[in-house]
Amino acid sequence: MKLPIIKFLLVFYLISSIAQAQSKTVRVDNFKSAHVKERNIDIWLPAAYFENTNQKFPVLYMHDGQNLFDSSKAGYGTAWEADDIAAKLIKEGKVQPFIIVGVWNTDLRYFEYFPEKAAQYLSAADREQMEKVRQQMGIKQADFLGDEYLKFLTAELKPYIDKNYRTIAGPESTSVAGSSMGGLISMYAICEYPNIFGQAACVSTHWPLLFDNSNMNPSDAVRKYMEEHLPDPKGHRIYFDYGTATLDQYYEVHQKMVDELMRTKGYTEGGNWVTRKFEGAEHNEKSWQARLDVIFEFLYAGKRK
Repeated sequence: MKLPIIKFLLVFYLISSIAQAQSKTVRVDNFKSAHVKERNIDIWLPAAYFENTNQKFPVLYMHDGQNLFDSSKAGYGTAWEADDIAAKLIKEGKVQPFIIVGVWNTDLRYFEYFPEKAAQYLSAADREQMEKVRQQMGIKQADFLGDEYLKFLTAELKPYIDKNYRTIAGPESTSVAGSSMGGLISMYAICEYPNIFGQAACVSTHWPLLFDNSNMNPSDAVRKYMEEHLPDPKGHRIYFDYGTATLDQYYEVHQKMVDELMRTKGYTEGGNWVTRKFEGAEHNEKSWQARLDVIFEFLYAGKRK
């Protein structure tokens, strides 16, 4: 009588061990690039990735990767908990399973996330302001690097991910997301590479480019770029949001102008475009973590494996 019980317990242990190992994060240290500084890459694979080895998955590329999964690595001691939130939503059937690729930032973050082609609309005075930003950040020398950063994402990182993991490679299944300057580069990514990114989530987008609204000209330059380069609304979806406290307090006036531009360009609010206001939300990882379920559901709700 004892042997069947032992076998049962052994099978139960094996099943439990497999279940615990199904969802995991893979680290690629110092991923090298011909375009930008090398950096770490974190790749989160949902449990479903290990349940069916024939299944392919959509991919979400997220900036500021060190802030996504592990609070001990996060710049301000708080992570987005993107892995736990995604796993919970998938388990509840609210979103389809998807892979998250967390792309770490570097000390050149501001310049790598700057929408480089928007710089052509900056005045000489605006460029002087950008130079002051560089000096304030203690960076010895830096040009705008948004184009180089996107070349890294599209020509180096994405091919690596598609080669080594079971992905659905088309734009309808490839998304990009980030906060603050990461929101700007996410917008820029879907504009510059509409054939690669079908969705973008721009969280607390840093429209002012500076640190308050005393100079609105840089934001005008970004909107001029968007007016000419927003992708076809028929095949693309864009999410925007903002809070009302700390740095986010400056964003609403800019976002309303962007919203009007979205309407002019044929996007449908509540359909292929959403703008959300989060009253009282601050400009930090804790606030972004609190609404990450909303963001993930915009990107992946209504789709099942």
